[in-house]
Amino acid sequence: MGFTEAAHLGIDDLEHGLLVDTEFFPGKKPDQCPPVREALEDLGKMSPADPRITALVAELVKRKVAVTSTLAVFDALTEDGFRRALTPAVREAVSADARGRLLNEHISRNPLWPALVKLEMSFERAFVQAGGLLLAGCDPTGNGAVLTGYGDWRDVELLVDAGFTPLEALKIHSLNGSIWLGQQDRIGTVAPGKDADLVVVEGDPSKNVADIEKVEIVFKQGVGYDSRKLFDSVRGVVGIR
Repeated sequence: MGFTEAAHLGIDDLEHGLLVDTEFFPGKKPDQCPPVREALEDLGKMSPADPRITALVAELVKRKVAVTSTLAVFDALTEDGFRRALTPAVREAVSADARGRLLNEHISRNPLWPALVKLEMSFERAFVQAGGLLLAGCDPTGNGAVLTGYGDWRDVELLVDAGFTPLEALKIHSLNGSIWLGQQDRIGTVAPGKDADLVVVEGDPSKNVADIEKVEIVFKQGVGYDSRKLFDSVRGVVGIR
């Protein structure tokens, strides 16, 4: 099912973005998922300014359909992105066996992925500029380089690479999610009367987005948790349980 058809059926959030939308694949057949590689190759030939993409964006915005960005998953499928995803924190978290598999047996990368990631970034910028509600999440799928939490940091950084300001990227990853859930009066921003769910970092991610990784304390419902102890608790564990 393509995004336009899904929007017409009343779906109110579409995950991952343009790169999983097969509606433009010329060989598409009813009730059949197109071959992934062929669909991606065809999509990779499209320009961000293609009128079909422009029309899709307009339709999604018109029907108030949100889009959830998962840039960390796609970027890790590129050679450079995969290396950037394996930060020291990620390497420490995964088990020795999992780390070995990641470094030596990672899935082969389609050479089209760098261009596809740029296309996805352009789509997400155009969607927001047209008034669309963009959400974000790392979605730790079978791509072992993207871990929960660590992948969320990477998502925010990639949104900045896509052309959003650090503050815009932070809002996409926090406030926008609460708006979609209808919970913006309770969560999503720091304000008097809201739930005390806070992340305290060393630095200012609104100016230097890389500071988002310098987490010192996490507050959940007003209770503070030592981030270093949390990081230590998963060292060498991911991939085992």
